[in-house]
Amino acid sequence: MPTNPDKHPFTPTLLRWYASNGRDLPWRHTTDPYPIWLSEVILQQTRISQGMAYWQQFMERFPTVAHLAEAEEDEVLRLWQGLGYYSRARNLHAAAKQVVAAGGFPCSVAGLRALKGVGDYTACAIASFAFGQPAAVVDGNVYRVLARLFDIDTPINNLKGQKLFANLADELLCRERPGLYNQALMEFGALHCTPKNPNCLLCPLQAQCLAFAHQTVMQRPVKLAKLKVTNRYFNYLVFRTNGSIYLHKRNTDDIWRNLYDFACIESPKTMTVEEVIASNEFHQLVGDTSFTVTKTSPVFTHKLTHRTILAQFIEIKLDEELLQIQTKDLFLARESDLGNYPIPRLIDLYLNT
Repeated sequence: MPTNPDKHPFTPTLLRWYASNGRDLPWRHTTDPYPIWLSEVILQQTRISQGMAYWQQFMERFPTVAHLAEAEEDEVLRLWQGLGYYSRARNLHAAAKQVVAAGGFPCSVAGLRALKGVGDYTACAIASFAFGQPAAVVDGNVYRVLARLFDIDTPINNLKGQKLFANLADELLCRERPGLYNQALMEFGALHCTPKNPNCLLCPLQAQCLAFAHQTVMQRPVKLAKLKVTNRYFNYLVFRTNGSIYLHKRNTDDIWRNLYDFACIESPKTMTVEEVIASNEFHQLVGDTSFTVTKTSPVFTHKLTHRTILAQFIEIKLDEELLQIQTKDLFLARESDLGNYPIPRLIDLYLNT
């Protein structure tokens, strides 16, 4: 392991590679923490090719952190629509309010870490990119590059591995140019030292790469087995009447909180349309109102991190409004106004099929 920070043999080579190969991204041309922070939040679970358009939309609609703080949450969620992991958008909005209340962005890792939704990686990234703080970033790309360079077989997704790689990244950090070094290391993992098919034969760091020497490149980094993915079964009831549709606001502490979908009966397994209509939950919603089932969708499969949603949509025409279920969470809206509500990707897919 290295013992001489700032002077490890691969650092000059890495920075030269980045100067020639780094992508030209707009947030790399500023030290303003707001666009940098926004890019980091958007790209936490999103590829740059998809996230760029969202970053541009947010910057156009909310050019400063004050504009974002003043926005309504529904508008923030609607702009976020399609990115998934909606807690990122809610945390982004809450953190913007914290920043405005404090009079500006904190410049230390600890201060940034105190913002809603900002973890160790994001705090270190903002601190080094915007403020030149000697804070080493460790993301998936950094884990992979370091695990291969030093042929480390310690799993990256347990506490022991996280501590080991955090210490190693800190020791290797170029303290004279921490932001540049951090971006170079991450970019090298994203473009060259990739998870599949890394270009080892033409790698500028090949001479220093122990995994290449030991022929263990594709075994690094090591990860412990993932958590079991569970299935959830959603039976959506798409109630329509007189050009209006019933929407449901998800206010519980579950997936898609504060987004809008339809009335839903969740079941432990797949249900037929007949079983859904015969259920107590359905009769509690409809009561004596006459209705007609007009269409049933195929099952939509929507994969989340630790669960898979299997959803069918049952379209129902009502002869009158369901006055008994008009609540703050389930309400009648004009179909022409659907574009004004932030909805999960699953609902968007259904509406556009």
